Amino acid sequence: MKSRPTFIEGYAIVSAEGMIADARGLMDGLHFEADQRFFLNSLKHAAAVAHGRHSAESGAESSRRRRLILTRKIAGVAHDPSNPEAVLWNPAGGSLEEAWRALGAPEGKLAVIGGTGVFGLFLELGYDAFHLTRAKDVHLPGGRPVFPGVGPGIAPEDLLASHGLKPGERQILDQAAGITLVTWTR
Repeated sequence: MKSRPTFIEGYAIVSAEGMIADARGLMDGLHFEADQRFFLNSLKHAAAVAHGRHSAESGAESSRRRRLILTRKIAGVAHDPSNPEAVLWNPAGGSLEEAWRALGAPEGKLAVIGGTGVFGLFLELGYDAFHLTRAKDVHLPGGRPVFPGVGPGIAPEDLLASHGLKPGERQILDQAAGITLVTWTR
């Protein structure tokens, strides 16, 4: 068992403004079949997922997936009493290594799936890859940004680049809906 994931990947779909949700925290308008297919297929290759209290993936396999749930409601690291596959983790009181060991995760990839604070934490810890899907025709002004600091004049791509990630080729996931994907890597 490794004390850290062997690879850390982020997955997010954002609006034209770089938002992952509207001001109420709802992802209305950001659900597209092509993106969901890419996202759920990618999660099949993850040893575990990391997310905040309000973020999670759906699907038949989601309840069996190991997960780190980031929260401020505990002091450090604790097993989730409601989910035997989950560990609660407060990064202010415990390290990623401690959380990963508590999870008992096998060697493999950690898939980071949101929200804003979680995406921002792992931006600082260091992504190996970040899969940024853009819905160019969806507008969520005043919404919740993918990373802290995204807003007028600062795009998610600016923050990824400033943290040492480089963009790959742009893929078109859904031409009619204007959905594209760029994978940023170290």
